[in-house]
Amino acid sequence: MSGNKESDGGWQRFVWNSEKGEFLGRTGLSWLKIFLFYVIFYGCLAGIFIGTIQAMLLTLSNYKPTYQDRVAPPGLSHTPHVDKAEISFNKSNKETYQKYITGMMTLLANYSDDRQVEPMKFEDCGVTPQSYKDRGNLEIGIGQRKACRFSRTWLSSCSGETDPSFGFAEGKPCLIVKLNRIVNFRPRAPVNNQTLPEPLQAKAQPNLIPIFCKNKREEDEGKIGEIKYFGFDGGFPLQYYPYYGKLLQPQYLQPLVAIQFTNLTMGQEMRIECKAYGENIDYSDKDRYQGRFDVKITITS
Repeated sequence: MSGNKESDGGWQRFVWNSEKGEFLGRTGLSWLKIFLFYVIFYGCLAGIFIGTIQAMLLTLSNYKPTYQDRVAPPGLSHTPHVDKAEISFNKSNKETYQKYITGMMTLLANYSDDRQVEPMKFEDCGVTPQSYKDRGNLEIGIGQRKACRFSRTWLSSCSGETDPSFGFAEGKPCLIVKLNRIVNFRPRAPVNNQTLPEPLQAKAQPNLIPIFCKNKREEDEGKIGEIKYFGFDGGFPLQYYPYYGKLLQPQYLQPLVAIQFTNLTMGQEMRIECKAYGENIDYSDKDRYQGRFDVKITITS
């Protein structure tokens, strides 16, 4: 019993020793010194951290990435964008392709003419492919830059205006394609026509990034039929580049290409690959959307 009392008393004295005025084995002055030490120590650490962050921020631009030497070429994306890159529908059943129509309508809403009327934000850049539209250095403080207008009517039967079903109701589906945005990126048109697919060689233009689609698998050859391209001669015109970023060009509209498959074989799964061709547009086996994409299409009636 006496041992327990001594033990209990020892813990009590450790927590508070009234004879020496100690709390947990230290006097108030000792605790104050420790507290001040850690305040100063962690304050210095915080100051070093904040200082390094501020120094790093001084090297960064508000308008463009500081280092772009490892930026991959732009991705080629398509709408409708679907899981597993598979488009499957019954042309007689609107419910099977309504989600595709909704995605395309959402994309094209900003391309309506009534959204591009503000003269301080938009300008006409021509209806034929031209060279880059230079709007000054990114770092020059001249405020927001204008963007080129792009009318959805240029997409013809894939604009959603003359055919709200985008061809799905007839088994002739459209895809709307765009190059992903990269600040200050200037795509270069192909210099050597011999690097292009044979159907493009006679139609190559100096200020255009062309697109071409074909069967991905040999067994699909002859199942795809005619492919139509709408927009600027089936490519991306250079006057829409470079892109100046969200701060300087919040209203920027990427040029679009509409692709319509007019004679796909019914009841067959077909794998189609589309590529953009340019001197600084490369492809990667690790990224299926870098400069290209492929999609599976199955149509039933």
